[in-house]
Amino acid sequence: MDNSGTAIGSAVMEHRDTVPGQRFLLRIADLTVEVTWDEGISNPRVKGSKERFIVHEGAPDVRISVVRGALSEALMGRKLFDAGPAWQLYQYNGSYLFSFKSVDFGSHPYEIAVFNQDFSKGEIYLHPDFLKPGQPVDPLWPPLDELLYINLLAKGKGVEIHACGLIDSEGLGHLFVGKSGAGKTTMAKLWEGVQGVTVLSDDRIILRQLGDKIWMYGTPWHGEGGMSVASKAPLSRIYFLQKAENNELLPMKEAEAAARLTACSFPPYYNREAMEFTLGFLSKVVKEALCYELRVLPDKRVIEFISAHYYFLNRGWVS
Repeated sequence: MDNSGTAIGSAVMEHRDTVPGQRFLLRIADLTVEVTWDEGISNPRVKGSKERFIVHEGAPDVRISVVRGALSEALMGRKLFDAGPAWQLYQYNGSYLFSFKSVDFGSHPYEIAVFNQDFSKGEIYLHPDFLKPGQPVDPLWPPLDELLYINLLAKGKGVEIHACGLIDSEGLGHLFVGKSGAGKTTMAKLWEGVQGVTVLSDDRIILRQLGDKIWMYGTPWHGEGGMSVASKAPLSRIYFLQKAENNELLPMKEAEAAARLTACSFPPYYNREAMEFTLGFLSKVVKEALCYELRVLPDKRVIEFISAHYYFLNRGWVS
């Protein structure tokens, strides 16, 4: 299979022409996905926080067509990854095929998404039994939306990080990294409402290199705080969260910072080339940003603590 399209669709069903205007554009981290659909799909639209990332113009990086139909499980090929009952990933003739099931829907997939090798083109098949007359449907319903971007980023474009991110009053980005329970949402809530500060997300941030800078982006995949902003900032500092009795900021060596950043990233572990890119990219990230372990007592005092360190560091009074 070449990268001009997917290999399975033509063998399964005949596509109908898309009616003009039946499309939407989703832009996350300056990567735009165009979704079009045929007449068999009524009122597709994104839901939830993704609505903040809808745009009305721009050249797509990914083109996806949505059709009404079912794929035979016999065509799914070799299994690459099994996420349990929710979804599985297969490889078929060079295509990547995601199969999604739900206990509420039955034993057969309610949705199957097929992408070419570089994730620039795809087809989404929605099972007819899953489509209710007149009921809106999100063809990029989680976790497909995030899986698409994770795999697209891994093609040399960036990495998604388990982190809270904010933009300070000078327009610089601060990344607070940690696994579940580390205090990312708590940190985001503490900074929310601080004058001049924008919280990009309380749980997922995308890092990309554009030109000579590493940029951090808000995503729609928020945590319990529900914070999600379609904006970006150049990355300035990375803080690895560690709960403590007192606030303390400890500079980190690049190797340790890269290892901890990798542990909180979301690369496609089933793809060797993607993993090699991710490791190389994150090694570059920790060279470009100042990295600290932030031992934190999660209350408002941490804002003054970080702000004071930032002020004195910028003037060369601390290291």
